[in-house]
Amino acid sequence: MATDRADSDRPPRSGEPRLKLGAPAVAPARRSLVRRLLPRAVAAATALCAIVVLAEGHAALPFERIVTIQAKMASKADFFEDPEVQRLLVRHGFRVHITRMGSRGIATQKYDGYDVVFPSGQPAADLITGRSAAEGHPVTTYRPFVSPIVLGTYREYAETLQDAGIAAPLPGVPAGSEPLYYSLDMKKFLAASAHGRRWDDLGTGRHGIHNGNKVLAQTSDICQANSAGTYLGLVSYVWNAQEIPQTPAEAARFAERIRLLLNDQGMPSSEKNETYVSAEGKSISPIAVIYEHQFLAHQIAARSRTGHVDGERVLLYPSARFVTEPQLIALTPDGDRLGELITTDPALQQRAMELGFRVRDAQGGSATSDALTRFLGQRGIQAPVLSDDDTKAVLPRLDLLERMIEVVGDCDPVTRPAPAGEAP
Repeated sequence: MATDRADSDRPPRSGEPRLKLGAPAVAPARRSLVRRLLPRAVAAATALCAIVVLAEGHAALPFERIVTIQAKMASKADFFEDPEVQRLLVRHGFRVHITRMGSRGIATQKYDGYDVVFPSGQPAADLITGRSAAEGHPVTTYRPFVSPIVLGTYREYAETLQDAGIAAPLPGVPAGSEPLYYSLDMKKFLAASAHGRRWDDLGTGRHGIHNGNKVLAQTSDICQANSAGTYLGLVSYVWNAQEIPQTPAEAARFAERIRLLLNDQGMPSSEKNETYVSAEGKSISPIAVIYEHQFLAHQIAARSRTGHVDGERVLLYPSARFVTEPQLIALTPDGDRLGELITTDPALQQRAMELGFRVRDAQGGSATSDALTRFLGQRGIQAPVLSDDDTKAVLPRLDLLERMIEVVGDCDPVTRPAPAGEAP
C-alpha cells in the first residue's frame, strides 16, 4: 500500500542576502506595478492548478492524499482498468495497481504487501478465505456483481449447431434482427465432442461449416483460470447425469471420464476473450469459454463506436447454467474501504453495468438483471432472455473440484483448508 506524496525536500540555503546600500528596496513605480500584477499572477496560477487537477481527474479531492491499492486480479481487472472507473476511484481517493493472473493462480500464491485480491469465482475465493482463516487472518469479501459463464462463438458456427439440433435462438429477438444469443443443449454438444464429431459432419444444413476441426469449446488454462475450472464443473455435472462426486476417488473417476473432452483443445491460452474478439479469433478458437460481461462490453463498445452491434459474434448459453460470483477479498483496512465503495457507490455500480456486469442490489443483494436489460434496450442492443427452466448446475465440494482440476489439467495441487470434520 502506498500513497502519492509531493517531494518537499529542498536544499538548504546558505549565506546572507546582499543589500546594495544607498538604493531604495523597491522603486515607488515598481511597487505600484507589483501591487497591480500580483493578484493577476495568483489568479492565473490558481486557474492553471485547477486545469491540471481537472485533467488528472482529481477535481473532487485535489489536495487530499490518493491511496494506491495493491491488487491481484483475474478477468475482473477489466472493471478497474476502465478509464471512467479509474476517474471515479480517484475522486474517492483511490488508485488501483493491478497484478493480473488467473483466479486459481491467485489462490496458490502469497498476498504479502497486497490490499485486495479479486478472483473471478467462488472456488478460488473459498481457497483464499479458508487459508487466511486457518492462518489466523480472517478477511472480508465483497460481491459487487455477477457474470455467467458462456460460450462465445461466431454466427455461422451457431447456425450450424442450430441446424444440427444442438442450439436454438433465445426468445426476444426484435423483428428484422438476427439473434445474438442461443441456448446450447450441453448434453448433445458434449456427445458430439465425445464421439469425435467434426464440423464437416454437422455442416450438412444450409448454414454448414465445412472444416475438419473437432466440435468442442476451448478454455483458458484450467490450472489458472476460474472460467476453465467452472466449465469443468459444468461438463462433469452434465456428463455424469447431473451427479457430483462425493469422495476424492469418485472425483478422480469423474475427471478421467471427461478428461479427453477438455484436453483435445490443445495448448490453452491465458485469456480466451482476447482471442475471441480479435480478427484471428474465428480460425484459432471457434467456440471459447468466456464471461457474459466480456461479450456485452464488446457489443456496447461496438455500438458506441460504429452505431451497430457486432453481428458476427454471438453467445451460446449452456442449458446447464452456473452463475459465477467474483469476490473482492479485502486484506487491509484500505482494501475494506475499496470493497465497500465499489459495492455501494451508485456511479461505480452504473459504470459496472455499462461494462456488461449484472450489478448486485446494494440493499437486497440480488443481481439486477432487469436493470441490465433496460440499459441494453436503451442502447439498441438485444438483451439475453434466459429461461427459468434451464438446469441450475451444482459444483462439487471445493476439495473435490480441486481434485478434478488437478487430474484434468495435470496441475500442481494448491494448499487448501481441510473440509469440515477432517484433520488439516
